[in-house]
Amino acid sequence: MSLSRTAVLTCLFGVLYYSVNPCADVRLPSVIGENMVLQRDMDISLWGWADPGEIVSVYFNGQQKSVKTDSGGNWSVQLAPMGAGGPFELLIEGKNTIKFTKVLMGDVWICSGQSNMEMRVRHVRNSDNEVAEALYPNICLFQITNDLSPEPRDDCEGRWERCRPSTIGDFSAAGYFFGRKIMQEMDIPIGLINTSWGGTTVEAWMNSDAQQYCDEFSDILDLWKPVLETKSPDIIEFYRKMAEWEEDVHYVLYVKKPMLPFYGTPPESPVKLSIVPQLPLWVHNAMVAPLVNYSIKGVIWYQGESNAGRAYQYRALFPALIKNWRQLWHQGDFPFIFVQLANFGKPADQPGDDAWAELREAQLMTLSAPNTAMAVAIDVGEADDIHPRNKQDVGDRLALGALKIAYGKDIVYSGPVYKSMDINNGRVHISFTNTGSGLSVGDGKTLKSFAIAGKDRKFMWAQAIIDGNEVIVWNDNVINPVAVRYGWAQNPGCNLYNREGLPASPFRTDNWPGITVTDK
Repeated sequence: MSLSRTAVLTCLFGVLYYSVNPCADVRLPSVIGENMVLQRDMDISLWGWADPGEIVSVYFNGQQKSVKTDSGGNWSVQLAPMGAGGPFELLIEGKNTIKFTKVLMGDVWICSGQSNMEMRVRHVRNSDNEVAEALYPNICLFQITNDLSPEPRDDCEGRWERCRPSTIGDFSAAGYFFGRKIMQEMDIPIGLINTSWGGTTVEAWMNSDAQQYCDEFSDILDLWKPVLETKSPDIIEFYRKMAEWEEDVHYVLYVKKPMLPFYGTPPESPVKLSIVPQLPLWVHNAMVAPLVNYSIKGVIWYQGESNAGRAYQYRALFPALIKNWRQLWHQGDFPFIFVQLANFGKPADQPGDDAWAELREAQLMTLSAPNTAMAVAIDVGEADDIHPRNKQDVGDRLALGALKIAYGKDIVYSGPVYKSMDINNGRVHISFTNTGSGLSVGDGKTLKSFAIAGKDRKFMWAQAIIDGNEVIVWNDNVINPVAVRYGWAQNPGCNLYNREGLPASPFRTDNWPGITVTDK
């Protein structure tokens, strides 16, 4: 029996097509895998890739859905919400079958920022005991590998691990201590996704949509436009190497001691640049974009050191980041809990202006955004280490903010926050919110780090005492005071708390222009 010419060509084409384009297995993004935690009480989003037109079926705890992939081979399903629990079995079938047997339902938190979020459990105080005791099978960890991309990616490198001594050492310390506290208080599985990178600026974590409501971000994109538009592999590789080098330098300078006899030289740029990492968009594209389909409970954030020289600009950039992420996840105003910069550097001899103080003020101002809380860390820093080893208190204070904002607990979750002032006979009466059961002096002695000024704007150290839920501030040489500042330095030595042991946030009562007001 002979075949027609058309039939022969058709058969030949089929052989060639399938030799070049073999049937694609159903694939999943790395964030969907064994040991994962899926967000409880919310539609469960699952997605991946297969052959165009292929039928993919999903089976999960009595639910079943089938969907046909689109022309690009993409598929996604949404399953009905479920409560906390597990482990459950997840089965995904197409031309192949993927089966997971250790899937938990609980709360998923994104942990992000720069090096103080990235800092690992093995580098904190009492690390040996912390690692040895970290046996919490209901805490699951997903660590994203640091990377850059000129285009938004749909996947990233990483995998889910159960929390145990062999896995926790290289995970975010602040994230772990936060998750441990939430798991213990709420008695539910907790998923922690760590996407953080030392040295990164806040703008590196936003995508281009942020420019529609933040002029400051538009200005930054304009500055970077020549580099962003080239998308040259050499440029990308340079910035990847530069970021890795900066991270190594941070590690040598602030973690390994004594310092090693230098630590290599920075990579050579293929082009002449007057600007430095991190690139806006490129970190976001590689380390945030792949996650936005994954339902979450909220975000914890520790970042700001790299923006301290542009603190006034941070007033716009940081709220823009929060708004940008909430827009990307399509989950409304989910909880966003952040750390205010810790104390660091040489203690201040005299009161004056300070960039870190202005950055902390920008963070404090961001509390005006809905569903936010701030963990004050002004008392847990170290003068000679920008990466303080006390991440336990940081994690616990982040958890207090989440327990209040995300879980509705009736607790004291914050230290005192400046509310208002009243001047009476040369003395300034400062009132606060979040006083808890009352104000207290942390070291049991006299209040420190208060400064006072008259109309000449010259600040002098002041005496201060607690009077009920107020602090009274004065200096006999400032007869007509007009402004008070507290903790207004990089390393101010603060000691005002509430009786629950939570420190007051640094603040100022004036709005006089700071030293970073024109820095962009």
